Amino acid sequence: MKFNMAEEEDYMSDSFVNAQEDIRPGLPILRQVREARRKEEKHREANLRSRQKSLREEEQERRDIGLKNALGCENKGFALLQKMGYKSGQALGKSGDGIVEPIPLNIKTGKSGIGHEALLKRKAEESLESYRRKIHVEEKAAEEFRIFFLSIRMRLKNKHDEMKLEGDLRKSQRACQQLDTEKNIQVPREAWFWLTPEEETEEEEEKEDEDEYKSEDLSVLDKLQILTSYLREEHLYCIWCGTAYEGKEDLSSNCPGPTSADHD
Repeated sequence: MKFNMAEEEDYMSDSFVNAQEDIRPGLPILRQVREARRKEEKHREANLRSRQKSLREEEQERRDIGLKNALGCENKGFALLQKMGYKSGQALGKSGDGIVEPIPLNIKTGKSGIGHEALLKRKAEESLESYRRKIHVEEKAAEEFRIFFLSIRMRLKNKHDEMKLEGDLRKSQRACQQLDTEKNIQVPREAWFWLTPEEETEEEEEKEDEDEYKSEDLSVLDKLQILTSYLREEHLYCIWCGTAYEGKEDLSSNCPGPTSADHD
């Protein structure tokens, strides 16, 4: 009998462990989750029960309640107004053109001194004005740079156009001299129709002569127009086509026009 009782109370035996152990998968994790949720709910309920309103919240509630209620006869100031003939809802003033509602409260909750908010407002306005001036200066500088860049670009374009005109004029002078020589014309119609030896030397060396054409009344464009017209009429030749046509009809039919722009 004693042996049987010892076997029944042997908690370390295999039969006891196998009988008590639950080895279903996931069960310990579910128990831990449930226990954590239960503790969290208890903690939340305890916080709600023990939570007390702060002094600021209590003051705000009392202030809101007091502002919602109209003044009664127990208020000394209101009682004095009633003795002077004031009625509830009536505007202040002898003529009745004053305020009806009390002056609203402006509660100061911060710890800064009087006038600090006005100082911050003034500084913010000054900062905004400074930023606006900075933006204005930057926009003005950007506009000045844009105008300067456009002027440089226009100047370079004019210089390029001028150099192109001078190149076309030299090309026309060279062609005129060659075609006139083929027709046994010994003297050009105008002195500047042909290139002088000095001009040919300068062109070969690629030097710019800034004083060229200054002593003459005609501009480079005027000379180019006159000379190209002479080449078309006298020799049926177009410098931009680089072709001497057989007749005027052939020239007018196959040549785009008398200017460089017509050939672009």
